[in-house]
Amino acid sequence: ILIDTFLITAKDVIRIIREWTELTQKEFGKSIGKAERTIQDYEAGRSRYYIDTLYKIAEVHHVDIVIEKK
Repeated sequence: ILIDTFLITAKDVIRIIREWTELTQKEFGKSIGKAERTIQDYEAGRSRYYIDTLYKIAEVHHVDIVIEKK
């Protein structure tokens, strides 16, 4: 999966990956050691997440995350 973060907001990144994995917010949260409420807050933009959260998602769900400057 390739996500261009210049076209979407940070809050959408986790939602897109979660939907791609076909998991509920609860299942997705459990898979990366986060509560369902935390995933809800990320997706709603109420909470920010750190890069280590993306690395955990990449590791668990076999997703490549490439961060590049443009």
